[in-house]
Amino acid sequence: MRIALCLSGLCPLMIGAAPLAQLQPLSIAMDGLRSHKGRILICVTRKPDHFPDCSDDPDRRHFAVPAGEAPVPLGDVAPGDYAIAIIHDENGNGRLDTFAGIPREGVGFSCNPAIRFGAPSFRSARFTIAGAAVKQDIRVKYFL
Repeated sequence: MRIALCLSGLCPLMIGAAPLAQLQPLSIAMDGLRSHKGRILICVTRKPDHFPDCSDDPDRRHFAVPAGEAPVPLGDVAPGDYAIAIIHDENGNGRLDTFAGIPREGVGFSCNPAIRFGAPSFRSARFTIAGAAVKQDIRVKYFL
C-alpha cells in the first residue's frame, strides 16, 4: 500500500498525516480571592506522584504571580494530562500556612474537585490538553 501511494505522488501527504505534538496555550482564571494581598503560587504537573506541590518534579511549571483575578497565562505546553494546584499566599512567605492541618490561606485546583480531608487526587483535578488552548477556571477556597 505504501509503495502504491508513493508511486501515485501521495507520499508527502502520508508524511504530513502523522500529527506532530504541538504546544498549546494554557492559562488560569481565579474566582473567589478574598484579597489582592500577597501572591498566587501555581503548580502545573503531569505526574500524579508530584501533585499537588510539584516537589521533586523535574518537568513541573511553578509560578508565583501577584494576587489578582485576571487570567494568568502559564505558557505553551505539550498535549497530555495535567493538574494544577494553587495557593493564595497572602503573607508572601512562599508556602501554605496551616493550623492543625487546615489551610489558613486559600487553595484551589483544576477542575474544582471537592476538597474534604487533604488535597484532592491528581485524577480528580486532571484535565487534558489536545489540539486547542485551555483555560482552567479555578475557585479559590478558604477554610479559616
